[in-house]
Amino acid sequence: MAAPPEVSETIVDSGPVPLAVRDHGGDGPPILLIHGAGGNLLAWEGVAPHLTATHRVVALDLRGHGRSGDGPWSWAAVLDDLELVIERLALDAPAVVGHSMGGMLAAMWARRHHDCPAVVSLDGHRSAETYARNYAGMPPEQVNQDLAALKKLFDTQARQMAQPLTEAMVDMLLEQQRAAALAIGADPDRAAATMKRGLRVDDDGNAWWRPSAATSATLRDLPEFKDCLPVFAEVTSPFLVVLATRILPGVPPQLAPLLDALRAGLRRDLSALAARNPQLRDQEFDASHGMVFEEPAAVAAVVGAFLQGYAPAADPAGKPVEVGDDQG
Repeated sequence: MAAPPEVSETIVDSGPVPLAVRDHGGDGPPILLIHGAGGNLLAWEGVAPHLTATHRVVALDLRGHGRSGDGPWSWAAVLDDLELVIERLALDAPAVVGHSMGGMLAAMWARRHHDCPAVVSLDGHRSAETYARNYAGMPPEQVNQDLAALKKLFDTQARQMAQPLTEAMVDMLLEQQRAAALAIGADPDRAAATMKRGLRVDDDGNAWWRPSAATSATLRDLPEFKDCLPVFAEVTSPFLVVLATRILPGVPPQLAPLLDALRAGLRRDLSALAARNPQLRDQEFDASHGMVFEEPAAVAAVVGAFLQGYAPAADPAGKPVEVGDDQG
């Protein structure tokens, strides 16, 4: 039995922001893994080892996350960061796989690079706080009422995450993270390590969440973060969109119908988009939004199966698929 490939971590410092990168090694075509908002490269620790038998696998901390540096957030700046990582590690036209917001970035990368051989978005399509028209099967007045409640919840979380954490508070949160991981069958130590990597400790010993409150607020208001399907429509590479079928544990029960309506809207709109774009395929997955922690081996199997059969990207001169009205 072959020994697992050696895993190494480095800092790519050739750009405006130092970027932490973990190279999982492996043989075959390269894959770049992109985590979601508030996450970091450890989100892929359970997934990457299942892919290295057939691919060279690399993950990174996005700017403002994990052990990467801080910098102004824009999609263009983050895509430029990916360019630097790919160049530094000599990844030749990698497939790009992203979770949550990372799935949005994966689609944006493929839109920028028509030679991208394949792209996978793991439940990265719309934020829960999207436009009212994107919810299906719920009366509009109820959508608006529940959206107001969701906004209030997110505003409260944003205020809390803008405050420093003492060492005792961090210890308590780490234990809560371990307990939550155990409840969904995830690795508690991996979950705790991921959370710990997402904290910055200042000179006074206080910890701060990453990304910063300012970056999180910027993200929350970006049109593409609210709804990335117009970007999906412009992707000409083979594209798999994986949709979680379960609600994330811990969501207040009164908001469950809103999230069901969000999923119904996604099913409706992804089906319509796939009918017009033969490169796009959507697939449901029996897990919550935290699928990379809950079912890492199964996630890797879905990704691996898709990448094994991907075709060359479409001609860069091909016209993108058009979708809907402006999402502003």
